[in-house]
Amino acid sequence: MARISKFPAPKAEIPTVAGPAAANTRRAPASEHAPAPAGGQKRVRDPRLDFYRGIAMFIILVAHIPGNRWTGWIPARFGFSDATEIFVFCSGMASAIAFGGSFARRGWLMGTARVVFRCWQVFWAHIGLFFFVAMTMAALDLTGAFEKSYVNSLNLGHFFNDPMPQLMGLFTLTYVPNYFDILPMYLVVLALMPLMMGLERIGLWTVAAASALIWLAANPYMIGLGPDGASLPAEPWSAREWFFNPFGWQLLFFTGFAFMKGWLPAPPVSRALVLVSAAFLIFSAPFGSWKVFLWVEAWNDDLAAAIRPAWAFTDEWREKTDFGLLRYAHFLALAYLGWVAAGAGGQRLIASGHSGLARLWSFALRIITKVGQQSLAVFVFSMALARLIGFALDQTDRGILITAAANIAGFCLIIACAFAAAWFKSHPWRAKR
Repeated sequence: MARISKFPAPKAEIPTVAGPAAANTRRAPASEHAPAPAGGQKRVRDPRLDFYRGIAMFIILVAHIPGNRWTGWIPARFGFSDATEIFVFCSGMASAIAFGGSFARRGWLMGTARVVFRCWQVFWAHIGLFFFVAMTMAALDLTGAFEKSYVNSLNLGHFFNDPMPQLMGLFTLTYVPNYFDILPMYLVVLALMPLMMGLERIGLWTVAAASALIWLAANPYMIGLGPDGASLPAEPWSAREWFFNPFGWQLLFFTGFAFMKGWLPAPPVSRALVLVSAAFLIFSAPFGSWKVFLWVEAWNDDLAAAIRPAWAFTDEWREKTDFGLLRYAHFLALAYLGWVAAGAGGQRLIASGHSGLARLWSFALRIITKVGQQSLAVFVFSMALARLIGFALDQTDRGILITAAANIAGFCLIIACAFAAAWFKSHPWRAKR
């Protein structure tokens, strides 16, 4: 891919220049950067990071609607990685812009202070999401009108039956129910950023070594050091760990961070790399997806029989909780193809011309990128919305058309949430000068 030389540092939390996957963000000499637009002219927005993160938000909504037919067609059904990888990787890239600049301009202490403030925001987003969802599930159960218990469907019985220790666990992050596990993981990974920025002063090799060692601490069995690695407790009454182990998932976050920060150079655009990446995605599918494996089995029993033993052999490499390396490789291959497809600066995403199709795509791109820009607000809203859509579907026969209508209604609502969040962030009540 042609090198991208424009990477202006935005003032907002959401980046205005980014890449969808491994965008070329190497530190370029000053001569490579285009001069700032004259007369206060706005820079052209690179849509790639926001576009792919927006796509992830739609997938995450689909994935969390209980009993949703559409979950059979999300990325998780066709390979090792899924929308979680998109979310974490893009969050790392966005953090490099939003927080990396603070470390560079104001020093380590002020950069750390900004990260702490963001962690504070994410923590209260997590607490608010939990209480809202718990309240809505309790409200449904209190009606007595439904055969199923919506509280128990999220395994929240312990919280309502014995709230005191669970409240302590909720606020200390030692009680993390499965449905509420992404934001705590993101919070802990964010908290590792000051460590990595401090190690950068020693050398980039120390950052890479630290990330690799933290990942190994979560996955010691990969080098024969025992069955259990570093993890965090998810509930006081059992030995269950967090479903998303932040010590494993930080590897992907800081990979995205490193690409956007310029610590890692962008890979070259190469026909050979494109073919290798595509081949890996296609031929690994039966090893990472039961859906595809069953298709292979229906087509050729002998081939399926040859593939089946690999599922047990690669179990640790496919591990989602601790972030197995096959998930890492699968996502990087997918990200590379997405980056190449988008073109330098995301130019292939931007429609040219005035045809009806071009205008339609421009409209869709604006909507998707808006959802990506407001990812935290949209994520929290979608997680609450998914349970309510699931409840609504429970009152129907879950037919194809009804399910489609429910998903499309959900899409419209998260789009509305994104635009509303952007409107509030613009502080429209302030007097314009």
